[in-house]
Amino acid sequence: MGSYIGRRLLAVLPIFLFATFLTFLLIHLSPVDPAEAYLAASHIQPTEELIAQKRQEFGLDQPLLVQYAQALMKMCRLDFGTSYISNQPVWDEVMLRMPATIQLAFSSLLLAVIVSVPLGFLSALYKNGVIDQISRLLAFFGASIPQFWLGYLLIYFFAVKLDLLPVQGKGTLANLVLPSLTLAMGLIAVYSRLLRTSVLEQLREPYVLYARTRGLKEKLIMGKHVLKIAFSPMLTGLGMNMGKLLAGTIIVEEVFSWPGFGRYFIEAIFNRDIPVIQCYVLLSACLFILCNLIVDLLQMYLNPRISWKGRTES
Repeated sequence: MGSYIGRRLLAVLPIFLFATFLTFLLIHLSPVDPAEAYLAASHIQPTEELIAQKRQEFGLDQPLLVQYAQALMKMCRLDFGTSYISNQPVWDEVMLRMPATIQLAFSSLLLAVIVSVPLGFLSALYKNGVIDQISRLLAFFGASIPQFWLGYLLIYFFAVKLDLLPVQGKGTLANLVLPSLTLAMGLIAVYSRLLRTSVLEQLREPYVLYARTRGLKEKLIMGKHVLKIAFSPMLTGLGMNMGKLLAGTIIVEEVFSWPGFGRYFIEAIFNRDIPVIQCYVLLSACLFILCNLIVDLLQMYLNPRISWKGRTES
């Protein structure tokens, strides 16, 4: 296990370097001068002297590879510079907003699992039944409706018309309901049908027939064997979406004015806050890599057919 984790961590290094260099290169290929963007964000009239001074201060007058090496060394120390807007360290600003995004991501993911697991499992057991038809309609609805539209619909009915839930902001658990439901609908649509398909595939496997001929109880077969193995593809999807959610639920955070990491990134784009953009891309890549590693470890625990030896030799 330790050797496998070590191999995976070593494989992260090229991805990390590629993500940081690509972000660095795209920003420098942009027609927007970082020095000019800083002056504009600070409401300072840009002149040639001020632009030259800021370019020297930011190290933009040095060769591109030298700039990248210096930026990479700072990133390894979690030094992403200072925000052009707030004049505060970017890392401190991110850590201030990340708990709100983590709260929203985990609550929406938990809601999606609570709904999609029984819904997908029962849809497979009672194929073409009432539950399966409801699951199919819910999947079509959740997969086709855009998140921003769903968010506004929920605000209109539950906040404006019924006056049951708050519209925006972060405070009590009531503020978490609408944004979590908006995020969870798309996940429920995917996971419920994915689990249904996986359960149906497992029910056709020989080990299910063998277990029944041995006289094992149906609940034991379904819960301990079928559901455990069928959950594996869903777990992979959960890991990929967890990285996406933690990287910033941009649209939902903007619709509900949720003070998270994604909304901070949107504000940085509009304000040309380049240090914040660099930090966002780097953290997004790291979160995706970390979530995929955790999912791989959980897959090996849930599926006995996957061995550490096989993974380390591949």
